[in-house]
Amino acid sequence: MIREPDILRIDDSLCLRRFDGICPEAYSWYQDPETVWLVDGVREPYDREKLSRMYTFLDRNYELYYIELDDGGGFFPIGDVAFGENDLPIVIGDPTFRGRGIGKKVVRRLIERGRELGYRTLRVREIYDYNKASRALFEGCGFREYKKTDNGAGFELVL
Repeated sequence: MIREPDILRIDDSLCLRRFDGICPEAYSWYQDPETVWLVDGVREPYDREKLSRMYTFLDRNYELYYIELDDGGGFFPIGDVAFGENDLPIVIGDPTFRGRGIGKKVVRRLIERGRELGYRTLRVREIYDYNKASRALFEGCGFREYKKTDNGAGFELVL
């Protein structure tokens, strides 16, 4: 298994930091019903056990990173992303940072990472039909719909 680097730089104010345990901010992200709706299609907030199970699964099966931003006072986590050939779930957990192009920078850096690792394609297992922002993000990075799912569609990018 390939182990992710400790830090993947994106630019001077944005990086991906390898997951090293649940940060305090993460719990609040998954308490937000809107965030959970976009991620899971339900509005039931995560309890600490569910959050722990999610991160354990992602850490075992993907490269797992916190998305960190430096606003002049040092880097701090604003979301998370798991990266693998067959899925790329991304969450900008702090809603004040959504719609600012951060997700696009993160996905573009992970596309580079996929090329570095010799991947031929990258896939997103499912984006719900109502999650227009996520669909626009991945389509804006070159992903195309390759399958319909019960609640949306799967997307892929041929590298």
